[in-house]
Amino acid sequence: MKTTEMEKHFSPNEIAAKLNLSSRTVRRMFQDEPGVLKFGKSFRAKKRGYVTLRIPESVLQRVLDSMRVRRK
Repeated sequence: MKTTEMEKHFSPNEIAAKLNLSSRTVRRMFQDEPGVLKFGKSFRAKKRGYVTLRIPESVLQRVLDSMRVRRK
């Protein structure tokens, strides 16, 4: 099993293109998932916060697997 640091990480835009979803939807799907890397600040005084997400391949697979289980 790969460690999170060594595995491939995806941006929300990359995942959105693969799954045919909007990047906004992907951000909502992964924003609270354990293991997702978050860079930036979500809140700044009088300005909108900016957070960059990087989603490890193992987290992507875990979320996709849980979605498949729910559909059955």
